[in-house]
Amino acid sequence: METLRLFVRLVRPLFLLGGALMYALGVGVAHYLGVSIDWGTYLLGQAWVTMLQLGAHFLNEFFDAPQDINNPNRTPFTGGSGVVGPGKLTRRLVLISALACFAVLASLTVLFITLNDLTPLAFFIMVLGFLGAFLYSTPPLRLVSSGYGELTTSILVAFLVPAFGYVLQTGELHRLIAMVGFPLTFLHLSMLVSFEFPDYGTDVKYEKNTLLVRLGWQNGMLIHNFFLLTAFLLFALAYLFGLPTFVVIPSLIPLPLALLQIWQMRRIASGLKPNWTAVTLNGLVIFAATAYLIAFAFWTH
Repeated sequence: METLRLFVRLVRPLFLLGGALMYALGVGVAHYLGVSIDWGTYLLGQAWVTMLQLGAHFLNEFFDAPQDINNPNRTPFTGGSGVVGPGKLTRRLVLISALACFAVLASLTVLFITLNDLTPLAFFIMVLGFLGAFLYSTPPLRLVSSGYGELTTSILVAFLVPAFGYVLQTGELHRLIAMVGFPLTFLHLSMLVSFEFPDYGTDVKYEKNTLLVRLGWQNGMLIHNFFLLTAFLLFALAYLFGLPTFVVIPSLIPLPLALLQIWQMRRIASGLKPNWTAVTLNGLVIFAATAYLIAFAFWTH
């Protein structure tokens, strides 16, 4: 029973819900545009996204476990799951789980091809998604330590996953995906940067050159705030190019939380003792709430 509990923590269901939300957003755009949703394709696509997420999560745990054990600032959202190590789950089990997920992923891809449900554009998105997820933690590229991992991950989660959901239903892309995907990419980037602050000392010690480590914590706070403000400015700009009002208004509802996050960062920069759990939770809520409100708007119109 203890092993099962640890494995559930390893899976991190909260992050899987995020992938499901972004996928539903893309399909929601298709629904809004009058496309009749193929629910079999929807479920198959969701299974593909989930397996990709799980494989990436497990690989990240496998490669980061040695340094995560010594992280004194772990929060519910950062510093790894904390379930890999002596007396807990073994790294070998985590690696086997990752390989199993990618094997299922390959089987689902073959099933897509067999059912003739896969357009060249959808297949291209799947290839990009796999490369981004697999290379995030895996040597020699190991994007997480390159300073580019945050960008590739944010593009994957906030743009490619919704695009995948939409393309599976329609076979093509639509400008609405870009109008909501680009701002959400910046929100996701700000969230990832906020997640890296509690791990900053450990990452520096073990030479894990994340974006925050490369920038330095002071510049990191500035870029975090820039990402947040840019996201909401892009929503306003998208309105001028045709993003419906019923999407723009909900997308701006989390703006007060973003301003609170910027205020917290400025106070920390001035010397206030940080509450990293509050900072990371707020970063997560800003992204998730914005994505949910947009998805809900598309599904209900």
